[in-house]
Amino acid sequence: MDHGYQNTGRTHFGTTPQQLVTHSFCDRASPVSPVTNFGSYTSFVQHVKDDSKMNSLQRKAQVKLNAMPWFHGKISREMAEELLTPKENGLFLVRESTNYPGDYTLCVCYIGKVEHYRVKYKDNQLTIDDEEFFENLSQLVEHYQKDADGLCTQLTKSLPKKGKQEFCIDTKSFIDAGWVIQEQELQLNETIGKGEFGDVLLGVYRGEKVAVKMLKDSSVEAQKFLTEALLMTSLRHENLVELLGLVLNEKHLLLVTEYMGKGSLVEYLRSRGRLHVTKKDQINFAVDTCSGMEYLEFRKVVHRDLAARNVLISEAGVAKVADFGLAREENYIVDAGKLPIKWTAPEALRQGVFSNKSDMWSFGVLLWEIYSFGRVPYSRIPLIDVVKHVEKGYRMEAPECCPPEIYEIMRQAWDLLPDRRPTFKDVKTKLAQLKVVTIN
Repeated sequence: MDHGYQNTGRTHFGTTPQQLVTHSFCDRASPVSPVTNFGSYTSFVQHVKDDSKMNSLQRKAQVKLNAMPWFHGKISREMAEELLTPKENGLFLVRESTNYPGDYTLCVCYIGKVEHYRVKYKDNQLTIDDEEFFENLSQLVEHYQKDADGLCTQLTKSLPKKGKQEFCIDTKSFIDAGWVIQEQELQLNETIGKGEFGDVLLGVYRGEKVAVKMLKDSSVEAQKFLTEALLMTSLRHENLVELLGLVLNEKHLLLVTEYMGKGSLVEYLRSRGRLHVTKKDQINFAVDTCSGMEYLEFRKVVHRDLAARNVLISEAGVAKVADFGLAREENYIVDAGKLPIKWTAPEALRQGVFSNKSDMWSFGVLLWEIYSFGRVPYSRIPLIDVVKHVEKGYRMEAPECCPPEIYEIMRQAWDLLPDRRPTFKDVKTKLAQLKVVTIN
């Protein structure tokens, strides 16, 4: 039996059925697939105000994930009923809704049958009956495990999904881990750029300049926004842009990071050019970026969008890897439909297979950007033909005045066989040796 309720008219931004789970619930690309529905924030804003003073005194911790073994993703009604065997009262699973893309279905056994309850979004929160509202699916399931509360029966036993399971982000986890900043502590100034999720503003936090990513819409984009924040809570390195915290309120999400006063590496190179960017600067940028990527390699994290536009330069001239919106744990498969073609390894574009070795391919292109002073890669080849040319053996020529040792690293990074590409650890060693002998 179906227990459907009125469609809330929630927008899905024109996603295809294959993409729906990424935009509306979780990121399939990640083996830990952090998910959340951030909602209107009203259920926990008071917790922010009450807890953030206490947590600001605590050492920040990595934000933890909550397992969702009962979430089976995109399976049909018939498959759900087949899986829920034997049909013991209270045995359940959650799947994506087939009739209402972007919503979910709670499937629970009762008296030998499977009841299907639509879990819909209303005012950016999840509900079955328009009476009880939840921030995410984990909270909804926990509620009905305690009490049937209008369902045919209480949820008593979950049917775990075989293989890779999903996880969710509970926004209170950011509070508990000490990452929440009180809004009154943060001063917002002018817009200094555009990010994947919205404007990037210059701010002041505790007397220091900061960069503030703003997500105005508390809708489905919050999942990806918080996924980036979640990953950044676990990464700390002098050549990675540092997360300082988040602001959570009813109007918007703010992600606060250290301020990089000289902007992106690609704009730095283009605006200053050969007259002002020295050979010493170039090797320093290469070593800094490689050091950050070596750390990600050690942590088994794939950046997936490494390019000069996503490396930022501090006031002191230090290069730091930024923009972790696409970063995930190593060795996974993902739809490659919206990837930066000129920077992405062939196997990632063709098969959607990403690894630290595909990041190394991108690093080779980034090196080419550094030594060409920010030129556009493959500028004479139509975008649609780049992969075809590369797979046939075409490689960009060395930029003018590029040291042969640097170009050799590029060539090794662009090996069609991922296993033959060097590691970031090996490349860093070579670059560090070149840095010692490089003069302006």
